[in-house]
Amino acid sequence: MKHLSGVDATFLHFETTEMPMHVGSLNVLDLPEGYQGDFYEDAKACLAARLHLATVFTRKLALMPFDMSNPVWVEDEDIDIDYHVRHITLPQPGTNRQLQQYVARLHSTLLDRSRPLWEFFIIDGLKSGQVALYTKMHHAGIDGQAGIEVGKAIFDMAPTGRVVKPPRPRARRSSYQLGVAELAGAALRNTAAQYIKVVKLMPALGSAARGLAQRGDAAAAKDPRSFARRFNLLAPRTPFNVPITNQRSFAGRTISLAETKQLARHFGVSLNDVVMGTISGALRRYLADSNELPAKSLVAGVPVSLREAGDSTANNQVTGMTVSLASDVADPVERLEQIALSSNASKSVVNRFKPLILDDFPSFAAPWFMSGMASLIGRSGLVNVLPPMINVAISNVQGAPFPMYFAGALVTCNYPVSIAAHGTALNVTVQSYNGRMDYGLIACRRAVPDVIEIGDYMLAEHKLLMARMQETPAAGAAIPVPAKKPAAKKTRARATA
Repeated sequence: MKHLSGVDATFLHFETTEMPMHVGSLNVLDLPEGYQGDFYEDAKACLAARLHLATVFTRKLALMPFDMSNPVWVEDEDIDIDYHVRHITLPQPGTNRQLQQYVARLHSTLLDRSRPLWEFFIIDGLKSGQVALYTKMHHAGIDGQAGIEVGKAIFDMAPTGRVVKPPRPRARRSSYQLGVAELAGAALRNTAAQYIKVVKLMPALGSAARGLAQRGDAAAAKDPRSFARRFNLLAPRTPFNVPITNQRSFAGRTISLAETKQLARHFGVSLNDVVMGTISGALRRYLADSNELPAKSLVAGVPVSLREAGDSTANNQVTGMTVSLASDVADPVERLEQIALSSNASKSVVNRFKPLILDDFPSFAAPWFMSGMASLIGRSGLVNVLPPMINVAISNVQGAPFPMYFAGALVTCNYPVSIAAHGTALNVTVQSYNGRMDYGLIACRRAVPDVIEIGDYMLAEHKLLMARMQETPAAGAAIPVPAKKPAAKKTRARATA
């Protein structure tokens, strides 16, 4: 058995029917030329041969007695591949919009916790002749970087695939769940270890907090408004900061990775700053359409990976930071500069505390407390009363820079499908793939029914930044100084005068 960390279990305990906590992706696939087979059967066979390559496919939850502590992962010895891999045919005419609406509907349903927490859907009937692969996996077992490792298990770098070594045979436990005494003993040992970790970190945590407070006081003394913008104490209220339902809307959009990198180099900011600048401009236009753009800047919640290089463990190793989107700034270039300023300030805080951030913490009675809090927040109306901390969630994941294949079919796009939450009804996640930046916008359909408009505004904002790049000198470029004209020779007449 393997214990869920405090962060992993949080995604389980905060899950409700209105707020599913799984993440996924939408891939549109080009079938091999002249293909005449049954792609659903081929895909199912391909996956069945590779389940052992990623632990997320073969483990399930074992709950603690009386929910006294976080659950543990145990191996599932009887995986029903026909349940986990399903087939859907779109109604005619099979447009891209129909595909995205169906994905939104599939993403709104909970995963079955008695089984391994994943489902794959093969979707055909597209008028383009392509097929689609929609995947969803519970966030309790995977974050963005761990998802890349899952991709390595199921995708290939050539249409011919690769030889996958079968798993070694192991003795079966012949038991569906672990015993009560075994689970209770494991819970007590794990809780004791969690408390020891916290006690050992307390001195270093206090020292870092004092240093941050001193820096904050100095920054506030110099410029209180700049301090407030950089550290984003509170966010303004927007139509995104509401309780959500289980209904979802989804849109996928693509922007050139090369152009995004070009913008980052030209304006002297990071690639992620350009992503946030594009989204900020789109949200500014969207809210202005209905006269709901607040005077104060929107604030984004941005995840930050805590993984060491080379760590591919299927769990969550992530914290978060807030970044001002400078949506109160009309000029897109100045807005980009302000976003970079805020992002750098937040990164400095995270880097200071990064070695001290726990991904595991004491979890005794956590299922009771967190589940109760999730229900209270979603159904009591507190979201409408409490000041919001963020307005939108934005995540950027680095993906494969080369073409990938699934069951012999070429993957043409890789749109992420993430989580909308109470108080944050809109989530924009972007993943790079083979020269593309694929944006996935997921939202509560009642709060943001027209999420397609935000996607279209993102494309327009990117074009605007590209146009401004042609008009603006590159960051750090020397301003040319006009050469002095040589002095004119004095004529004899002028000399005489």
